[in-house]
Amino acid sequence: MKIGKGLKIVLTSVIILIVMGNVYLMRPLFGGHIGGARLERVKKSPNFRDGQFQNLENTPSLKEGESFVGVMYDFLFKDRAIRSPQIPLPVMKQDLKNLPADDLMIWFGHSSYLLKIDGKIILVDPVFSHNASPVPGSNKPFHMSYTYQADDFPPIDLLLISHDHYDHLDYETILELEPQTEQVICGLGVGAHFERWGYAESKITELDWYEETRLGDEFKIVSTPARHFSGRKFKRNTTLWTSFVLKTAAYNLFLGGDSGYGRHFKTIGDKYGPFDLAILENGQYNEAWHYIHTMPDELLKEVKDLGAKHFLPVHSSKFALALHDWKEPLELVSQYAEQERIPVLTPKMGEIVYLKTLDTQYAKWWEDLP
Repeated sequence: MKIGKGLKIVLTSVIILIVMGNVYLMRPLFGGHIGGARLERVKKSPNFRDGQFQNLENTPSLKEGESFVGVMYDFLFKDRAIRSPQIPLPVMKQDLKNLPADDLMIWFGHSSYLLKIDGKIILVDPVFSHNASPVPGSNKPFHMSYTYQADDFPPIDLLLISHDHYDHLDYETILELEPQTEQVICGLGVGAHFERWGYAESKITELDWYEETRLGDEFKIVSTPARHFSGRKFKRNTTLWTSFVLKTAAYNLFLGGDSGYGRHFKTIGDKYGPFDLAILENGQYNEAWHYIHTMPDELLKEVKDLGAKHFLPVHSSKFALALHDWKEPLELVSQYAEQERIPVLTPKMGEIVYLKTLDTQYAKWWEDLP
């Protein structure tokens, strides 16, 4: 049977595309392979069943009646104008290598922030590159008046990673931070990415939900559940997503990561609360995927379930990963918090939040921006 010239060209093109795709997927940015002792530990987790990690309650990726094709069509073709600010967003520049002696927190946009407590520098989900995606140019950050980079940071005592999505675990940033990072804490399996990227095994601590590690007699980190998913390639949930409780002699903090609303917030509040401050996801939501991201009207429920005295919303103001107006998350959370009379912290990106004065009032910096 003879194959026509046109068909030969098509088949050759398909083969070339498949080979190129496989070569591309071998790039380091996609992370490491989970095997050996790490895989055995993953398999022993009570949260790992049927070949993947599981949420504590039924958690579809999309709401019933929604389709991936429909969601992608809306994302690609609906009006994008309001999703991004029309001018660079204000970012306060700090000398991070010479911070005040006080305990403090600084938010850098989206879910990246720094905590300085008991003299320790803790960096959470740092993303300082120019793309929150494996596809170049597809998820560029908003224009900012100042953009923090890895070399702005002092030595990092603790790097906390909530899960391995590209907008929380950034390959370029993690590479640049390695020389100044003493210890990494992440969910089960996530350490495979760090090892592929040159981090020594001795630097990495992987935790299952409700496991803890200590940095002193009165300084501990507990991995707690979240309602989300993970994955850097096509297969999901081979690594664990997590939130964290950070407890010291002076403070009790909840670091939420990404999570849809669920029963776990009340469980965490009962077990570890009340909290002085909860840092919670607020942004990149959509009714179509409300199981895995918090909707605005659910955020205050989480605060109450946790028993948080104050809360600070993150996961907004840097990337357009949903269909809402870029400043809608901050507008709505401020409105709902005022109605419920619950203190909400809304600092500018780069602004210092002092943990001893969490009752400080912050300006609604986004209000008059286009």
